[in-house]
Amino acid sequence: MGIIRGSEYIERIDNQQADVWIDGTPVTGKRSEHPAFSGIMRSQAKLYDAQHHPDKQHILTFRAPNGELVGASFLRPTTKEDLEKRRLMFQEWAKISAGMMGRSPDYMNTAVMALAAAADMFAEQRPEYGEHVRHLYEQAMKHDWSFTHTFINPQKNRSLGYIEDNEEIVAAKVVDETADGIVLKGARLLATQGGITDELLVLPAGGNYIGDEYIYAFSLPTNTSGLKFICRPSFAGGSSAFNYPLSSRFDEVDALVVFDHVLVPWDRVFLYKNAWLAKELYTESHLSAMLLHQVLSRRVVKTEYFLGVVHLLIESIQIGEYQHVKEKASEIAAALEALKALLLASEREAKPDRRGTMIPALEPLSASAFLYPRMYPRFAEIVQLLGASGLVCLPTEKDFASPIRSDLDRYLQAATLEAEDRVQLFRLAWDMTMSAFGTRQTLYERFFFGDPVKFSVSFYNGYDKTKCVQMVQQFLESTNANG
Repeated sequence: MGIIRGSEYIERIDNQQADVWIDGTPVTGKRSEHPAFSGIMRSQAKLYDAQHHPDKQHILTFRAPNGELVGASFLRPTTKEDLEKRRLMFQEWAKISAGMMGRSPDYMNTAVMALAAAADMFAEQRPEYGEHVRHLYEQAMKHDWSFTHTFINPQKNRSLGYIEDNEEIVAAKVVDETADGIVLKGARLLATQGGITDELLVLPAGGNYIGDEYIYAFSLPTNTSGLKFICRPSFAGGSSAFNYPLSSRFDEVDALVVFDHVLVPWDRVFLYKNAWLAKELYTESHLSAMLLHQVLSRRVVKTEYFLGVVHLLIESIQIGEYQHVKEKASEIAAALEALKALLLASEREAKPDRRGTMIPALEPLSASAFLYPRMYPRFAEIVQLLGASGLVCLPTEKDFASPIRSDLDRYLQAATLEAEDRVQLFRLAWDMTMSAFGTRQTLYERFFFGDPVKFSVSFYNGYDKTKCVQMVQQFLESTNANG
């Protein structure tokens, strides 16, 4: 087994027949032929196919202990060179999607790897829990599984004093324990790529109410009985890559996951009724650092694409002579360099944990996660400001194949581009920032790690300020001594 090809991924998902609903209708037949999923599944298939490319395989794969060639996102890093390899792999895949696929398989592969690397933590509660998470990792790596996940509960009531009524279950909770496993009823959010992956990974949601029935972690096949994915409408405006250069290929479709008395076998459970572990899961397993490393690697590539698009817009209509234009482009360039520096700093300052796993430094990664939700909306705004009316009047592929082509060629040409090439560039900029897909990307990056304010508080509370405080205290002491 080991690395699969894109055709194998598509065949597996088509055959799996998970219970997926979209626009009030159950999805039947092959997922890969449904308009909402065909584009993203083809794009995902390209990621798997890239692992077989002779010029890319050394970046995208590694040899497992059993000799199998497996995806590099499953690599447990034990050296700084391993972290570099993981980063190069993340970015190679990100280039295929312009960084727009926030839940490409390497994201959740990283999560599974990090959890398995800390299997002893789960084994402290029950030895078999440690074995379960190790087995999940081994099977995922062996079969090159894809994962969706749920980390949060539905937004019924976010007030501080809210406690859910036991009579009306909303957030998924355990309603029964049997000899075969635990039984869940309720719902969870937000399964990006829900219904088009091999597995669903579920981790504790936390929140302002905690009871044993809400504390669990497991993974299940997405076609498990009673498991339902209710998807939002697709943002793919059509199949034309000219008209919708991003959304036609990279809209991942988000879903509400409904558990209708779903049985989770005991051999799939690796955390249950352990409030401390649920609270400390991300830090004790270093899951946060590992995921942040993957996310920042992708975001660097995404920012590179923004800078490239902005420069091409500037050149196409010759607005580079205006100082305010270059000032705006410089904002993106400066942000890019800052993100690259933080990424490299996380690897340079990496240290092995007590298990021998090389952990990228959390501080620069957290700094990037604090900054990016503030940077990204500005990137989109800059594209809109520079593209201006050119982002509104955008003919389609069919227009250029119609009798009005001569009008378009004359009136929509740019200083450096023929009309069709200019429109194609501007449609890309529009799909990045103004389409339903583009605005979803902005919201997605704003809340990628949850509430940005809560993340800021967590970042500040966890940041080691000792050295800075000591420097100021010593300065004040020396000032008084010289006073």
